[in-house]
Amino acid sequence: MKQIELISRAKDARRWQHELAARLQAAGYGLLVTYIDAPEPEGRALDRALALTRRGPSLADNAGPLGATAGERPDLAIDLTGRASGAPSEILRVSLCGESSVPTGLARLLANGLDAEILISLAGQPVARAVPMIDDRLWLGRIGNSVLGAMITLIIATVDRYFSQGLEPLDVPRRSWKPAGLTGAYVRSFATGISARMTRRLMGRPDAPWKIAYRLIDGPGVAETGRLDGAPFIALPDDGKRFYADPFVIAHDGKLYLFVEEFPYATGKGVISVSELDASGRFGTPRVVLEAPHHLSYPQIVAHGGELYMLPESSGGDELVLYRATRFPDGWERDTVLLSGVNINDATLLERDGRFWLVGTSRMGTASASDTMVVYGASSLRGPWLAHPLNPILIDRVAARPGGAFIRQDGRLFLPVQDGSVTYGGGLGLTELLRLDDRQVKWGEVRPITPGAAWHCKGIHTLNRAGRLEVIDSVH
Repeated sequence: MKQIELISRAKDARRWQHELAARLQAAGYGLLVTYIDAPEPEGRALDRALALTRRGPSLADNAGPLGATAGERPDLAIDLTGRASGAPSEILRVSLCGESSVPTGLARLLANGLDAEILISLAGQPVARAVPMIDDRLWLGRIGNSVLGAMITLIIATVDRYFSQGLEPLDVPRRSWKPAGLTGAYVRSFATGISARMTRRLMGRPDAPWKIAYRLIDGPGVAETGRLDGAPFIALPDDGKRFYADPFVIAHDGKLYLFVEEFPYATGKGVISVSELDASGRFGTPRVVLEAPHHLSYPQIVAHGGELYMLPESSGGDELVLYRATRFPDGWERDTVLLSGVNINDATLLERDGRFWLVGTSRMGTASASDTMVVYGASSLRGPWLAHPLNPILIDRVAARPGGAFIRQDGRLFLPVQDGSVTYGGGLGLTELLRLDDRQVKWGEVRPITPGAAWHCKGIHTLNRAGRLEVIDSVH
């Protein structure tokens, strides 16, 4: 059993450190806790702000000492204070927005537009990085849950890689963080967040937060140009009692079909619906074709072995189920549970060189469900599906969560990925798959899709195409 030493402050351990200790032990590591008797910068300010704005428990809460544990000589130490001394080659050092103290790191985070960056260094060199998504940008405790939840996951993944394959230095550009006290930074951030939330409620359309749009084109589309320009998109109408999102398209027997998530406000649960393109080049009102006891979305359609399958997101049921068409496009039956007991979002299928892969995101602890990429592989469509040994592959708010099927261009593979820098559904980019096998997963830089005259909304959330039919969706 590998032994891990956690170096903590004697009086100011926070709940995220207790969670980290528990998860390390659950992963099979022995644990030794040692203390540095030094006050935590901005610790009291953080405690006051959390108490005044409480919306449930937070990983940023003060939780008392970790509790000393006996252990053998550690194989690796993790400094949670920024003040530990010792052999630097054996100590992982963690920072948030350039600060080793969580309260001061949160202050920098708030003062810099909630642009979070977590770095782990070994021997003075960055070896792991996360840029997490913040789901709730208003309440400090929930901000802490997103960021510190990602920090826990990154630390454990880094420890695993340290022992399994070693750590390599990362080329991370040095950043300059605007300094600020925590109290003042949070007051300013909270005021900005409240103003933005009120503006959305006054100017937005709560009856139709998502909108699907489509067009028929010849030649290059959004995936090739990287812009929403060219022929205008046509909005798929709704009746104000539901919204449509997550469009996927397929050409079958000379016809074009649009599969969508339909979300009736009366039930508060997504179902899968379909519409067929008519002779005039328009889609009518989608009709429901698949329901489950839990929410369904992201209806990816897969053709394989002469059959048609659907792989919708069903993370609300903690499973990923493959459905088979018994009467396309209306009849579907459960075929195989590909993953069970797993919370995986927007799992996107790829068949390559006789092997099958699923790429999606997973919620780990209190972190976002949209920034932590996981990969599964199988030798056949029905499995068994095995987690990639490098999971989680990355924690990145602009590069982790798929937003459509893989795109093939001149022998290269690209994946649409959602940009959650500011909000969920705030934008989309394309990233090239450089390597995917049982040992490694590598992606290229994300190329953002930019606004254009073809669609009036700034950002898009999903991109798919079949033949001449191109579909997108966005926050309306």
